[in-house]
Amino acid sequence: MTRVTELRAGLCLIDLDFQGEPGVIAAYLVEDAGEYALVEVGPTSTLEVLLDGIRAAGIDPRAISKALVTHIHLDHAGAAGSLVQRFPQLQIYVHEVGATHLADPSRLLASAQRIYGDRMDTLWGDVLAVPPANIVAVSDEERIRIGGTTLTALYTPGHASHHVAYLTEDRREVFTGDVAAIRLQGFDYVRPATPPPDIDLELWTASLDRLRALEVDALHLTHFGSFSDVSRHLTAAHDQLYAWADFIQKRAAQGWQPEEMKRALRERADTEVKAVHRDEEAVRRYELAAPSGMSVDGYLRYFRKRQSAG
Repeated sequence: MTRVTELRAGLCLIDLDFQGEPGVIAAYLVEDAGEYALVEVGPTSTLEVLLDGIRAAGIDPRAISKALVTHIHLDHAGAAGSLVQRFPQLQIYVHEVGATHLADPSRLLASAQRIYGDRMDTLWGDVLAVPPANIVAVSDEERIRIGGTTLTALYTPGHASHHVAYLTEDRREVFTGDVAAIRLQGFDYVRPATPPPDIDLELWTASLDRLRALEVDALHLTHFGSFSDVSRHLTAAHDQLYAWADFIQKRAAQGWQPEEMKRALRERADTEVKAVHRDEEAVRRYELAAPSGMSVDGYLRYFRKRQSAG
C-alpha cells in the first residue's frame, strides 16, 4: 500500500517502499497555487510506487512540472529519465556538476555496476538518459519558483561533489538529501552515508555548518522523513561522521583489510542502533538506506586521496 503523509498544507511525503521496506527512501510532493513539483524521484525500481503516491495525494502525475534532485545517486535521481520519457513536459533540476551525468549516465552506471553487480536491476531498475532539453542545471543560491513558493538551491558538498539542498525560505525548511545523514522516521539514531567516490569530510563539515546557520524549523530527509530537532540532529550527524572516520582510520593504520573493516563497522553500526532502539527491523532498514560496506569504501577512498595530495 502506498504511504502518503501530509506534512502540512502543500507538502506531502511519499514513501517509496524501497525493496519492500517502508521508511527508507522518500520523495516530497510540493504544491503551491496549482503548480506541482517533486523533490527527489527515487530509483526506477520504485517508479510505480511514486506515481501511485502522487495519485493518492489527489494529483495527476501529468500535472507535475518540475522535479528537483539533491544529487545524481541512483536512490535519489535514478528514475529521472524514465519520468521524462513518460511525461515530456517535466523539467529536472540538478546541480550543474551533476547535469552531464543525467544526460549521459554511462559513467555513473559503470561505477554503480562495479559496486552492485548483478543486483543493479533489482535495486535500481533501468536508468535512462534525461534529454538535455529537460535538464535545468542549477548553481548555488539559485531560486526555483513553484507557484508562490521559492526553493533556493544550496550547494552542500561532502556526501557528493554535486550535492545541493533546497531551502523553502518562507517555511524555514530544508530538503537535505544526504548531507544531513540518515535517520529513520520516529527514531533518534543518526547514521552517516559515506559511499565512494567523492566524500570529503572538510567540505561536509562546512555544509553542515551552513545548514545550522540557517536556523530552520525542519529538516526533510530523503532517508527518511521530517524532523524538527534541527540542532540536535545536525550535531549528531557531524559527530557520527567523524566517529566512524576515526574507527576506520585507526584500523586502516593497523593494517586491517577492507573486508575486515566492513564486518567490524557493520557490527558497530548494528550495535549502535540496538543501543538506542532495540529494534531489529530498524537495524535492517538503516543498513538498506546506508550500507556499512559502502561507507568503509567511501572513507578509505577519502583517506587515500588525502594521503596522495600530501
